[in-house]
Amino acid sequence: MNLNKVFENNKKWIATKLSEDKDYFEELGKGQNPEFLYIGCSDSRVTAEDLMGLGPGEVFVHRNIANMVISIDLNAMSVVDYAVEHLKVNHVVVCGHYACGGVKAAMQSADLGILNPWLRNIRDVFRIHKNELNAIEDEDKKYDRLVELNVQEQCVNLIKTAAVQKAYRDRNLKVHGWVFDVHSGKLIDLKIDFVGILKNIMEIYHLD
Repeated sequence: MNLNKVFENNKKWIATKLSEDKDYFEELGKGQNPEFLYIGCSDSRVTAEDLMGLGPGEVFVHRNIANMVISIDLNAMSVVDYAVEHLKVNHVVVCGHYACGGVKAAMQSADLGILNPWLRNIRDVFRIHKNELNAIEDEDKKYDRLVELNVQEQCVNLIKTAAVQKAYRDRNLKVHGWVFDVHSGKLIDLKIDFVGILKNIMEIYHLD
């Protein structure tokens, strides 16, 4: 792609926005008050605002390979803290997607260099749920189920954090697990049992 095309597109986008609302950028510059923190995959086919039907200022977004929430990832933890403690989002969403390259790579035994420590976290999800996953004979269905279980475990990782626990206690913050079906465009709510998970892990992960 010719990069000049990108800047031409930007000019057209500005003109379109101003034709719809002459104060669009003035309002945009006043700040943000998003309702959601969206933690998704870096996959170029999955764009948070588009699939949710929302616009600028409505979703605070963090993306990485396979939508992971890892406690020692300062990037992800900083985003969670900022969104929950400072922006006061009311909903935190972990959104995976079918046909996820990161999840598929984690199912393979290949040495992928610098990706190995990152993918190990997904392999840990497989290890935790290996009995269920190994009982699925169809490889594509097993792959899809690992995508779903990975979302579930990342929600658990979120619920372990002090920021989320405090926000739940103080203002009833909710954590959600979703999957985007790239084959149909459908957004699927996995109906993660936030309260149930919190109760189950409270003995070990409860933070005052």
